Amino acid sequence: MTERLHLLGIRHHGPGSARSVLAALDELDPQVVLVESPAETTAAFEWVGTEGLVPPVALLGHVIDQPHRAVFAPLASFSPEWQAIRWANEHEVAVEAIDLPLAVTLAASPDDDRLTDAATAPVDPLGALAAAAGEPDAERWWDDVIEHRGDGLPAFAAVAEAMAAVRAGSVTSTSEERREAHMRKRIRAALKEHERVVVVCGAWHVPAIDVTGSGATSASADAATLRGLPKAKVAVSWVPWTHQRLATATGYGAGVRSPGWYDHVFRHPGADGVARFFVDAAQVLRRADLSASPDHLIAATRMADALAALRHRPRAGLDEVLDAADAVMGGRPLVRRELVVGDAIGSVPDDAPQVPLARDLAKRQRSARLKPESNDATVELDLRTPNGLRRSHLLHQMNAIGVPWGTLTEGRGSSGTFRETWDVAWRPEWSIRVIEYAGYGTTVEQAAANRLIERAGSAARLVDLAEALDLALLADLPDAVDPIVHELATRAANDPDVGDLMAALGPLATAQRYGDVRTTDRDALASVFDGLVVRVLAGVVPACASLDDDAAALMVERLSETQQALALVDHVARRRAFPEVLEQLADGPGHGLVHGRSTRILHDAGRWASDVVERRLGRALSGGTPPAVGAAFVEGFLAGSGAVLVHDADLLAVVDRWLSSLRPEAFDETVPLLRRTFGAFESAERRQLGRLVAGEQREVVAGYGADLDPERVEAALVTVRHLLGLHVASDVDRSGAR
Repeated sequence: MTERLHLLGIRHHGPGSARSVLAALDELDPQVVLVESPAETTAAFEWVGTEGLVPPVALLGHVIDQPHRAVFAPLASFSPEWQAIRWANEHEVAVEAIDLPLAVTLAASPDDDRLTDAATAPVDPLGALAAAAGEPDAERWWDDVIEHRGDGLPAFAAVAEAMAAVRAGSVTSTSEERREAHMRKRIRAALKEHERVVVVCGAWHVPAIDVTGSGATSASADAATLRGLPKAKVAVSWVPWTHQRLATATGYGAGVRSPGWYDHVFRHPGADGVARFFVDAAQVLRRADLSASPDHLIAATRMADALAALRHRPRAGLDEVLDAADAVMGGRPLVRRELVVGDAIGSVPDDAPQVPLARDLAKRQRSARLKPESNDATVELDLRTPNGLRRSHLLHQMNAIGVPWGTLTEGRGSSGTFRETWDVAWRPEWSIRVIEYAGYGTTVEQAAANRLIERAGSAARLVDLAEALDLALLADLPDAVDPIVHELATRAANDPDVGDLMAALGPLATAQRYGDVRTTDRDALASVFDGLVVRVLAGVVPACASLDDDAAALMVERLSETQQALALVDHVARRRAFPEVLEQLADGPGHGLVHGRSTRILHDAGRWASDVVERRLGRALSGGTPPAVGAAFVEGFLAGSGAVLVHDADLLAVVDRWLSSLRPEAFDETVPLLRRTFGAFESAERRQLGRLVAGEQREVVAGYGADLDPERVEAALVTVRHLLGLHVASDVDRSGAR
């Protein structure tokens, strides 16, 4: 190197390296700063340091017509490259990315990245240096020597000398040769135009890109290396990143095991940073209702320093800090998750380079006040409020696109039509998916509709189509409803599988249930749903004629789902046609599971009185019935709930007498089946059944009594009618009734 060229060899995401870079730049005052970053990213550097671009972020480069071919270049506030670019922008100094263009990198074949002689290349340059220093932990050695210091130019001179020794005798891969050839080319061009040039690059490259040394590679050799390389058309954009994602190696940016700790070390260098870390740890523990007093902080700080001395370390590092925090305050997993890794997530301004779909998504996120965060969170939505509905539509639309930002769960109020519970967490890699699906539309709604229509067209099963239609309505995608309904009607007319038809009823009923809250049109579903019901009623009895155990278990689920679907939309078939079909299934030939489930549905629906059900159960459990068949009937009849036996002593007596009458060998054969059935009951149901079988009296809950205030009862009934969507009588109606 000469006085004109200064090579600052850094470690990607190194806080000490970042502080040394800033000190060196202030001292050297260069005319141009060259940064190891893909050449196309130069244009994106102008946003670094602006208010809207908040690290951690990443530069995302992708092939325009093949978005899945992409690479991330993550940057954090403690990344030396970020600080160098920020310094250049603040001082109005030219800054340029000099690494091999993404157009070449993303067009290259994987076979091009090969070593001429892999045996001669060092596996880990830091490991080689640490081993030479007698330190088995390369990460810790580098932290002690570089990252906990930040000394400026002297550190870079030592790094350059060390890397020259490590690289001696090694063989460089083809991709590395091309990268370093391109960096040398850009450095030569900068030296022709400027007197003072500073290069910020990975420490490994420093010996190879020094174009002023006696053994430097010639310009003609570099030109030959770069000649004729294939190229692809690429685009570059900024995307938010997270500390959690930064903890792994991705793309050009190497990973770092403790981004939260490195961010802390960058902001609070030196011995004071250790004490400050314990202050932050105490705040984390207190938020989790754990104790952390001032005495704890003093003791932890002293212990960290003592551990460093005992371990012959120049200063307390992460290991000493964590060991001290755990010994004095506890909560090591919590501290590691919150402070060592961290949960920071960056943000990108609207005017930064983005695909239209990503820009519209950011706009929708702000409108819904739903910030993309990396931490798992639970969100309760009230669909009766404008913003609750707006959030629900956005989350469902992202699922329709194929970006599972949120997962619908069974939470508080989830059984109602006006509440939804979501588990939400944003993953940075979904930025690639947004770009991949950008061709489906420029807005989230348009892309979701087109993507859902495509998925429906390739659906293999009828139930998948029904679920796609359900999602189209939940996501408020009217443009997708008509094509999916048409496809569903066509498939339903030709699908011979009654089981598939029955499985499709549930999602269709759910879609209709949400229609009233979401102001979506349910008329398009009615004809399709009615047609499926007619075909199910006509085909379910023949379909149940000959079933093995597995098929019968599946059919039992389908029968229950059909009953629930009919009840959900209050379909006319629920009152007559379907019960008549169930009566045929309960009394006709077939599997015991189907007989039992049909009988239970008829009982719960009030179609069969208790005495009828008792006779049917008694016949199924008579002495002439094989024990396995009787056990199957009981399993189908009781599956999921034993409440019917708790409240009907006669039915319980029938089952009890049957069990008592079994021969020992038959009892041994039947017990495993019944254990599976009764084991699925609620613990309270099992406990009450045990008491009843033992001869104890049934627990009776006391009523409200006879001294209730009629006016207060009437007010409560009005509220109940509103909740159930029933007609609420006016004062005139009530006076007339009286």
